[in-house]
Amino acid sequence: MTDMRFLTDEHRIFRDQLRRFVEDEIRPNAAAWEEAGHTPREVLRRMGELGFLGIRYPEAYGGAEMDTLATVIFAEELGRSGYGGFAITALVHTDMASPHLFNAGTPDQLAHYMPDIIAGKSITAVAVTEPDAGSDVGGIKTRARLEGNQWALNGRKLYITNGVLGDLYFVAARTDMDQKSSRGTTIFIVEKGTPGFTVARPLEKSGWRSSDTAELVFEDVRIPADQVLGQIDGGFYAIMQNFQNERIVLGAQAMGEALHALEITLNYVKDRKAFGGVLWDKQAIRQRLSQRWAEVAAARALIYQTAVSMDEGNDCVREVSAIKALCGDLVNKVMYDCQQFHGGFGYMSGTDIERMVRDARVQAIGGGATEVMLEEIAKRL
Repeated sequence: MTDMRFLTDEHRIFRDQLRRFVEDEIRPNAAAWEEAGHTPREVLRRMGELGFLGIRYPEAYGGAEMDTLATVIFAEELGRSGYGGFAITALVHTDMASPHLFNAGTPDQLAHYMPDIIAGKSITAVAVTEPDAGSDVGGIKTRARLEGNQWALNGRKLYITNGVLGDLYFVAARTDMDQKSSRGTTIFIVEKGTPGFTVARPLEKSGWRSSDTAELVFEDVRIPADQVLGQIDGGFYAIMQNFQNERIVLGAQAMGEALHALEITLNYVKDRKAFGGVLWDKQAIRQRLSQRWAEVAAARALIYQTAVSMDEGNDCVREVSAIKALCGDLVNKVMYDCQQFHGGFGYMSGTDIERMVRDARVQAIGGGATEVMLEEIAKRL
């Protein structure tokens, strides 16, 4: 298997526990969450109880102090659930939002927030994207002005995962308009219920339907000075730093989705009768699925190898960008072929493959579009 040389016994035990959780508690229930438009809070609290939400955080806060490879396993297994909305709900909390607090929080901030984050009692979101700023973080227009000992925050954020039901938001805003964005952006900790902060509207998506997504509005929101996260005017670099973690996680999630799609498609074509036999008898189908399996195996090897290299302290921006570009496109190629080989059945609403096709499309968009990732690679070639 792709991962054999990388995993310790601890990793394997962790993966087996995750698989049991997905099989017993996610797959039987997640179709209802798709209809509801969000993953229930009690599911996230259950994940906290099982130790899934603090994989790399210190034991002092309730974490497990594992490594990047464990995070890759986590993302891959959630992807293999077949429900991308559930997976991204958890992954935004564990690997895209809360790391901002862990990386830059003061001792008081960490002690105050981290235990509930790891326990699944406080769900986090990161609010960077705006109508004119996504992968281009430099386009942020949300502003924060220092007025006495408080900051006044004004602006809008768009496409924010966990935006409706989250409790704690890490919000990027311009704090020095005279400097370029890389030197004038700050991250603020904003709690749900803060006056002036509202969820303007939940957003409907074609996929990831069991994750809640929102547009957020900040109208003269007063942020105390002790709710600044990290260095004033240093938020751009904090965002860039965590992009590496976010993108390897998304790559692993995508390959988990691809593995599950291949599994269910293999089962289907080996059973589906056609032309006096089954679809698996057709060389074109066998070879196409074999080719996709080989590509997924290669991509997974790159992910696992890069995770180890990251833990060794190496600069892996080029490799992580390659993972995001490669896996975001590859998962969609896998889904296309898998849906094709399901025939008309695969186009019916309510089938696993139809849902997974919709869920996978965003993997080439969110967290860094493929084209942006290719430019990041090009800069380093």
